[in-house]
This record gives sequence, C-alpha cells and structure tokens, in this order.
Amino acid sequence: MPVPVSALFAWHERPGAFERLNPPWDPVRVVARRGGIRDGARVTVRVPIAGPVGLDWTLEHRDFVADRQFRDVQVDGPFARWEHTHAFAPEGEHASVLTDTIDFAAPLRWAGGAIAEAAICARLVRLFAYRHAVTAGDLVRHATYPGRPLRVAITGATGFVGSALDAFLSTGGHAVHRVVRGRPDPARPHADIAWDPARGTIDAAAFEGVDAVIHLAGASVAERWTDAQRRAIRESRVQGTSLLARTLAGLDAKPRVLVSASAVGWYGDRGDETLDESSTAGTGFLTEVAQAWEAAADPARSAGIRVVHPRIGVVLGAAGGALGKQLPIFRIGLGGPLGAGRHWLPWIALDDLLGLLLHVVHRDVEGPVNAVGPAPVTNAEFTRTLGRVLGRPAIAPVPPPALRLAFGAEMADAVLLSSTRAMPRALEAAGFAFRHPTLEQALRFELGRLAD
Repeated sequence: MPVPVSALFAWHERPGAFERLNPPWDPVRVVARRGGIRDGARVTVRVPIAGPVGLDWTLEHRDFVADRQFRDVQVDGPFARWEHTHAFAPEGEHASVLTDTIDFAAPLRWAGGAIAEAAICARLVRLFAYRHAVTAGDLVRHATYPGRPLRVAITGATGFVGSALDAFLSTGGHAVHRVVRGRPDPARPHADIAWDPARGTIDAAAFEGVDAVIHLAGASVAERWTDAQRRAIRESRVQGTSLLARTLAGLDAKPRVLVSASAVGWYGDRGDETLDESSTAGTGFLTEVAQAWEAAADPARSAGIRVVHPRIGVVLGAAGGALGKQLPIFRIGLGGPLGAGRHWLPWIALDDLLGLLLHVVHRDVEGPVNAVGPAPVTNAEFTRTLGRVLGRPAIAPVPPPALRLAFGAEMADAVLLSSTRAMPRALEAAGFAFRHPTLEQALRFELGRLAD
C-alpha cells in the first residue's frame, strides 16, 4: 500500500471501513454492531442466500495491536470455523503491506467438502482482489488532499450514492453529518441533522461551522412519470435545494463550498453532438427541472459560498442504480440493447463519482461540472461490454414500444432512449484523475471481475 502503516491501519479502524470493503456484487447487510475493531467488539451481518432469505453471521474482533493486526473470529454462523487475521507491516517510511490470512472450514463439513472449500477459496480470491483495490485506491485519493479533516454534511446520505459517499469520507477521517428526514440515529459517530424540505423545516444551527455540504437528495427519475411523480421529481430537487441554499446563506459560519447535484439531463436528447459544460441547455421536462434545480442554489452563490453543480450521468454500481437493475436479466443471458442502441450513454463509475465529489470540495472549481467518465459509449457498446464482462450473451434487443409501454412514453424517451454524449472537460481541466476511465475497467471493478 502506498501509505505509511499508521495511515493504513487508521483507515481500517474508522467508521465506514466495513461498508467500503463490502462487495457490491454480493453484499452482506449489517444487522447489529457493537464497537469498532478492538478486542470484544462484535458485528452481525446477514449473508444473502436467495432473494430476501439470508443467514446471520456473528464475528468477534480479537488480538488487536495498533498498527500491527486484528482478527475476526466467528462466534455464530455458517462456517465450521472462521478466523480472519488482518496483518499490517511497514515497508519503509512511506509504504506498507497488508496481509489477509483466513483459516476456515466449510459449513458443516458438507459431503464433498474439498469441492466446497475450493469454491469458497475462489470466491475469497475474487473478494480480496476487490478489497485490496478499494483500500489502495481510497488511501491514494485521500492522500492527494492533505490537511485537517473536514466536517461534511450530506443530503441523500442513505441513498445509493450518498451511503457510499458517507463510508468513503468517513474512512478518510472526515466527520460526516447525514441530513435526514427521519429520526436521527443516536449511534452515529457524528450527529445527524434534521430537515423536511416538504414542510420547509431544517435545523439551521447544526450547519454552523460545517466545511462543506454535498446535496444529493432528489426523487428517482427511473419510475413511470405519473403527474404525482413529475411533481415529486421537480419539488424534491427545487424545494430542497432552495431551502438548503437559503439556510446556508444565513449562517454566521458558512461552509466553504456547496456541492449541489444536477444531472446530464440538463442537455436533453442531443444525438451524436459532443457536449461539455459550455454547451447550451436542451429541451424537455428533465432539462427544465435541471435548470430550476441549479438556479435554486443562487442564494448560496449570492452569499459568497462557492457552488459546484456536478451534472451526474449514469452511475455504475452493482449494488444499485441502473446497473443494479439490469444485472439480473444480463446474468441469465437475456440482456440486450435498448432499441437500435445508437444513443450515447454518459456513464461514470460509482467509485470515480465519490472521488470526484471529494475533488471538487478541495479544488477551486465552480459552476457546472460534467460528472461523467472520459469515454462515453453507445447503448449497444455498453450492452456488448457488460455481456463480455459477465461471460453472457447480450443480443436480445428491447423494442422502443415495449419500453414505452412499460415506463410510459415520456420517461422512456427522456431517460432510456435519450442520447447525451457528455464529456468531463471541467474535471480534466481541474486535474481530476479517473481510476476507471474505460467502461470495461469500471464494470470489472464493480462486478469483482478484476482477475478475469
């Protein structure tokens, strides 16, 4: 690992490390947790078996030695025996070595136990290739931005992107305050902040002294657009942003930056046209929403807060979003292009989106930023690449009339069949380095196919 052993060990001891290392293609869910990684701490996770059915697995942490090791030992669960030793060693002053050693016996010593253990070993090799890539990548990213830890407030922090961002920033040593509509979680290491955009209420005092606010909240556009859903899409973005921007503008200790999400829908359906942040707005419902969404942050801008609008493309993560919804059908070999597949897909790896959001917090970037990868592809190329990574055929096209019937004509045309060839010019000018610059790299990382 390209950091001192103290930094490597500290990353593992911080909140969010388990969530960062949880494989997105086969995630487990934490159902109970007591303590961190020191002796006596315990965690119970639910391992998926089939659909909603899962198996609980309780592990206890033992043999903690700061900057050297800790162990996870099964107390109750599916294995006959499980001990996982995390060992840390310095390699000079500026590098370190992480060694994971697992001693296990297959569940109940199944008949054919040797075959079962070989299958488990193969899964572990795949898992740890991913975990080590995440660890090294995160450590390098955080080391890029030295300085004191930040206090960061995140709206939409329980969603697909927001929950991943919470873990990413927390393991980097930052204090993350989730901005939540429900009851605050008293177990959080840093207090949640209450708000209710629909009612116009927010705990303004809790934002005093926060360094950065990352605003991700907004109703899903990947639903049939009934009149009620159209209102939810617009109001959740515009009302929430307006409330937040006015609140931040009125603080005595204002944040340095408001990163207020937008979307590539700002550009509309543009065919083969290459688009960057200087391109004009398009037309249609999503364009109108995106323009109002960005304008709603004006009170913060007028108060002298630096405001960044990441125009987010299709976020690729196996645990959710568009990719998560497509995986079941592609895994059984029934995936295929949408329509003719000629429309452009402005994708970005979830891992790169997290790094991008940290980058614009630290760098002097302002205004719109296309949060997309540097190599957009057509839907047909996306389909071929996903099929290749999964080792499955992907040749069954979905006719546009079927999409319009399933999702409604307006939503299907604006979201599923729209063509947006957006490029990340502002990010490139700001020196951002993509970890996954090609679609195949992004998919292999998210799907745990790094060694294939």
